[in-house]
Amino acid sequence: MQTGTLYFLFGLSVGLVFACMGISILVTPEILGLSASVKHGSRVEVPRDSFYTHEDLYKIQKINHGDDTEARKLYDQVRILCWIMTSPKNLEKKAVHVRATWAHRCNKLIFISSVTNNSFPTVGVDVPEGREHLTGKTMKAFQYVFDHHFDDADWFMKADDDTYTILENLRYFLSSQNKDSPIFFGHHIKDKVKHGYFSGGAGYIISKEALRKFGTHETNASTCRQDGGDEDVEFGKCMDNLGVKVGNSYDRFGRSRFHCYEPATHLIGAYPKWYINFDAHGAKSGPESISDYAISFHYVSPANMYALEYFVYHLRPYGLHFKHQELNQDVT
Repeated sequence: MQTGTLYFLFGLSVGLVFACMGISILVTPEILGLSASVKHGSRVEVPRDSFYTHEDLYKIQKINHGDDTEARKLYDQVRILCWIMTSPKNLEKKAVHVRATWAHRCNKLIFISSVTNNSFPTVGVDVPEGREHLTGKTMKAFQYVFDHHFDDADWFMKADDDTYTILENLRYFLSSQNKDSPIFFGHHIKDKVKHGYFSGGAGYIISKEALRKFGTHETNASTCRQDGGDEDVEFGKCMDNLGVKVGNSYDRFGRSRFHCYEPATHLIGAYPKWYINFDAHGAKSGPESISDYAISFHYVSPANMYALEYFVYHLRPYGLHFKHQELNQDVT
């Protein structure tokens, strides 16, 4: 077992969600019913025909988890389009596991790549692969979403193919926000942009009005750089130039919801120097710094996608019943 996976499982057992001590569980896709999975070292391969359908998952959750009325109501009321940044070489290594776990809970799901793949499927935006072109990929992806899917959602999220997102918590948070306000949210980094920017890996989500401003600005390179630089920084500058506000996503107790590292890093505080210097939240760590309704984590391996899916949606301590909490801050 890799060290990262051990830290991940230990961190979760410390109490991110369940406060269960002394339990270490290795979760594989087989445990989730994906019996056709094949593992190659740290790589997990899941054939397409081994997936549960959305209807299967709903039935399982309905049997095991009881009343999901509130979550289903928010699914209809807070419509979220998710577009996932990926590449041809990552479709079977990473993107397939995003699709098999959290991403099916988006109201609309699009995988953005450099080339179109009709069988996966992906939308190709005709931008070369490589970190130096992530900005171009992001700008063209949001333009594509504006041109073709503006009316399909109220909020529009960008995530990577190693991001894990808890959509129910995202919808709950956004239920207190105004889609008609030019605003966006994510893991706030206070550097390089006047009002800071949001980490690309943690995922950031823009309102319908923010997307409208972006889609109608006529691709002015002086307003929004079209390629080069750091994707999340350049998109932050673009939003700032368009008058889109940097939103506050901390819960009412000041705890973080979007996270640019995997859970264990935020639990034990094993942060690099740059993060300590520039995290807008003060680089806090420990369970007390993370919202009970956390939304996203980054650098999640394919195996840990399934581990998170299990811990969030299946594992329950017997005899403990959790009430809904009101953790949203009042919006002025």
